[in-house]
Amino acid sequence: MNKVALGIVAIGLFVVGNTRAADLKLMVEPSYPPDQAAEVYKPLVDYLKTTTGHNITLVTPRNYHFFWREIRSNAPIDLVFSEAHFTDYRITKFKAVPLVRAADTQSYTLVGGPDLNATNINQLVGRNIVTMPSPSLGFAILLEFFPSPIAQPNILSTAMSWKDGVEIVYAGEADAAIIPTALQAQQGSEIVPLRKSRDFPGAAFTASPELDAKVQADIKAALLKLHEDTGAYSALNELGITQFIETTAAEYAGFESILKEFYGYQAGSAP
Repeated sequence: MNKVALGIVAIGLFVVGNTRAADLKLMVEPSYPPDQAAEVYKPLVDYLKTTTGHNITLVTPRNYHFFWREIRSNAPIDLVFSEAHFTDYRITKFKAVPLVRAADTQSYTLVGGPDLNATNINQLVGRNIVTMPSPSLGFAILLEFFPSPIAQPNILSTAMSWKDGVEIVYAGEADAAIIPTALQAQQGSEIVPLRKSRDFPGAAFTASPELDAKVQADIKAALLKLHEDTGAYSALNELGITQFIETTAAEYAGFESILKEFYGYQAGSAP
């Protein structure tokens, strides 16, 4: 083979090698303010970039209102990491592909502050409960806890993070908060659990159905072996996740109905 032919082959290999690297957008729930979310998810994003070779840009919506708008409008996002109700909505409405989920189940617990003299949640009617904005799963669960329209607490959707909700209670600015049960377990005895929600499958990674199947497989494989990489421990630790496991759409079936109480919800199957 002459030098010209070798040059053409080399250029071809270079092009093929470079087309494999995809530019991906990964959107996460606004469980933290954007600046903090960038820090929390940085180890995971760095791990995925290194392991898959793909370029990943983290998308951190300002709050749950903006996140929900992006979800229901099927914004051009390649990957979304979200809890059960959003995950099922994407699968049902837009044929999103479930890749992996957090191995541990997810639940929320309504907790009272140290000065709250209450033994059941009915005693919180008319009192201040802090949560993340709607339609976060914690907010949705509060609506399930208090279904009567004439017996409602005063819901303060002002927390910037779930941990911020605890701090607001400690500061005496709210009587109670709803927080992930895993976070509640980390609090001292002054925070009193009042009621725990049902269990949900862990937060999941879903991919746009338009994302190349090989790229989906790259991301899935990297996440499934993340817990085996001792150098990437902080990627899981920052998120409070033990490991990612395989999942299916069936695990999330029905949870999208939680969103029917919120503005913009549209029932129905994917087109």
